[in-house]
Amino acid sequence: MESITVVKIRLVTIADLYNFVAISGKYDFDVELKSGRYTVDGKSIMGMFCLDLREELELTAHTDSTDPFFAEIEAYIVK
Repeated sequence: MESITVVKIRLVTIADLYNFVAISGKYDFDVELKSGRYTVDGKSIMGMFCLDLREELELTAHTDSTDPFFAEIEAYIVK
Protein backbone atom coordinates (compact mmCIF):
# COMPACT_ATOMS: atom_id res chain seq x y z
CA MET A 1 0.00 0.00 0.00
CA GLU A 2 1.40 3.38 -0.96
CA SER A 3 1.52 6.21 1.50
CA ILE A 4 0.74 9.84 0.86
CA THR A 5 3.00 12.69 1.93
CA VAL A 6 1.65 16.25 2.00
CA VAL A 7 3.78 19.40 2.35
CA LYS A 8 3.41 23.10 1.58
CA ILE A 9 5.59 24.57 -1.15
CA ARG A 10 6.06 27.97 -2.76
CA LEU A 11 6.89 28.46 -6.44
CA VAL A 12 7.59 32.13 -7.12
CA THR A 13 8.85 32.42 -10.69
CA ILE A 14 8.13 30.80 -14.05
CA ALA A 15 11.61 29.26 -13.80
CA ASP A 16 10.52 27.65 -10.50
CA LEU A 17 7.52 26.11 -12.30
CA TYR A 18 9.64 24.68 -15.11
CA ASN A 19 12.24 23.36 -12.68
CA PHE A 20 9.59 21.75 -10.44
CA VAL A 21 7.95 20.04 -13.43
CA ALA A 22 11.34 18.77 -14.63
CA ILE A 23 12.14 17.35 -11.19
CA SER A 24 8.73 15.75 -10.60
CA GLY A 25 8.76 14.25 -14.10
CA LYS A 26 11.79 12.13 -13.17
CA TYR A 27 9.78 10.14 -10.62
CA ASP A 28 7.23 7.42 -11.34
CA PHE A 29 4.74 8.37 -8.62
CA ASP A 30 1.89 10.87 -8.81
CA VAL A 31 2.53 14.43 -7.68
CA GLU A 32 -0.44 16.74 -7.19
CA LEU A 33 -0.48 20.45 -6.42
CA LYS A 34 -3.47 22.18 -4.91
CA SER A 35 -4.21 25.89 -4.87
CA GLY A 36 -7.63 26.85 -3.55
CA ARG A 37 -10.16 24.65 -5.29
CA TYR A 38 -7.81 23.61 -8.10
CA THR A 39 -5.77 20.41 -8.00
CA VAL A 40 -3.37 19.80 -10.89
CA ASP A 41 -0.81 17.23 -11.96
CA GLY A 42 2.60 18.41 -10.72
CA LYS A 43 4.17 16.98 -13.88
CA SER A 44 2.05 19.12 -16.22
CA ILE A 45 3.37 22.57 -17.09
CA MET A 46 -0.04 23.52 -18.53
CA GLY A 47 -1.76 22.52 -15.30
CA MET A 48 0.76 24.48 -13.28
CA PHE A 49 -0.18 27.71 -15.05
CA CYS A 50 -3.67 27.41 -13.51
CA LEU A 51 -2.29 27.80 -10.00
CA ASP A 52 -2.24 30.97 -7.94
CA LEU A 53 1.46 31.47 -7.24
CA ARG A 54 0.77 34.24 -4.73
CA GLU A 55 -0.26 31.53 -2.26
CA GLU A 56 1.48 28.50 -0.81
CA LEU A 57 0.65 25.31 -2.68
CA GLU A 58 -0.24 21.98 -1.11
CA LEU A 59 1.89 19.22 -2.62
CA THR A 60 0.75 15.61 -2.35
CA ALA A 61 3.19 12.84 -3.29
CA HIS A 62 1.71 9.34 -3.68
CA THR A 63 4.64 7.12 -2.73
CA ASP A 64 6.47 5.45 0.12
CA SER A 65 9.89 6.63 -1.06
CA THR A 66 9.90 10.43 -1.13
CA ASP A 67 13.37 11.18 0.25
CA PRO A 68 15.18 11.72 -3.09
CA PHE A 69 12.27 13.77 -4.46
CA PHE A 70 12.00 15.99 -1.39
CA ALA A 71 15.78 16.49 -1.36
CA GLU A 72 15.54 17.85 -4.92
CA ILE A 73 12.66 20.23 -4.15
CA GLU A 74 13.90 21.29 -0.73
CA ALA A 75 14.30 24.93 -1.84
CA TYR A 76 10.55 25.12 -2.53
CA ILE A 77 9.32 23.55 0.72
CA VAL A 78 7.83 25.99 3.21
CA LYS A 79 9.36 25.41 6.62
